[in-house]
Amino acid sequence: MRILIAEDDFTSRTMLAAVLKKSGHEVVVTENGAEAWDTLRKPDAPALAVLDWMMPEMDGVEVVRRLRTMQTDRPPYIILLTSRDEKVDIIAGLDVGANDYLTKPFDQGELRARIEVGRRMVEMQAALVESREALAHQATHDPLTGMLNRRAILDRLREEFARARRQGDSLAVGVCDIDHFKRINDTYGHQTGDDVLCELSRIMTKSIREYDSVGRIGGEEFLVIMPAKAGVECTPLFGRMCGNIAGNKLTTRSGALSVTVSIGVASAAGDDTVDKLLAAADAALYRAKSEGRNRVVQER
Repeated sequence: MRILIAEDDFTSRTMLAAVLKKSGHEVVVTENGAEAWDTLRKPDAPALAVLDWMMPEMDGVEVVRRLRTMQTDRPPYIILLTSRDEKVDIIAGLDVGANDYLTKPFDQGELRARIEVGRRMVEMQAALVESREALAHQATHDPLTGMLNRRAILDRLREEFARARRQGDSLAVGVCDIDHFKRINDTYGHQTGDDVLCELSRIMTKSIREYDSVGRIGGEEFLVIMPAKAGVECTPLFGRMCGNIAGNKLTTRSGALSVTVSIGVASAAGDDTVDKLLAAADAALYRAKSEGRNRVVQER
């Protein structure tokens, strides 16, 4: 693993680097606390640091204190290296946020052992963060398509609705439904239907702008959120999405299939609520279906 050494004494710095490199670690060397602080606050900072207590420009305790004020899911594991062996000093170092300490002159075996403890702690922390991120993703994303799920896309709609109200912007939503999806399931089976949903999700995601949102709200229904400046018309963007879907054959286990979608669009009005906006988009979708499908209809 990558380990930072902050030590102003040349002999100690050289010995530390040699021991750690011999143990297979990648070593980043700094000579004072200011350099260590600059290195450890970078996005690719080493996950473990050995900091001398007494250094020019900034001592090790101050580096630790600053690091512990940073908001991060992956804080560095810090070992303070010090010639102070009084309990009051050791407690002071641990109180500001150091994970461990090592007294000078250090024993090489003890250094390796404490580094190994730090390595295990860093790996455990990384595993916990990854597990939490995976659970968060599962809670907000549709397991089949990888899109935002119903709860997440509706939460996003409420956020965008509130933001548009605050800033005086426009907001358009589109409820998108696959035409004759039941016929696909009945003819080719539900696994092919799943393939269609996944391929359609991919095309829809590529069709939106980076600040738009799309999610799956039901079996074959999707919700598209398009923020815009006041007075900007979003219907052409929905029309482009509808055309992209109709113009691409979808790769499925039953071969290439063509599908179309109907999209009902509504733009937020002054006295709207989120529920009224969705109801208007649903009404527009019903019109799009009744008028022949494969089209975009805007209710207002």
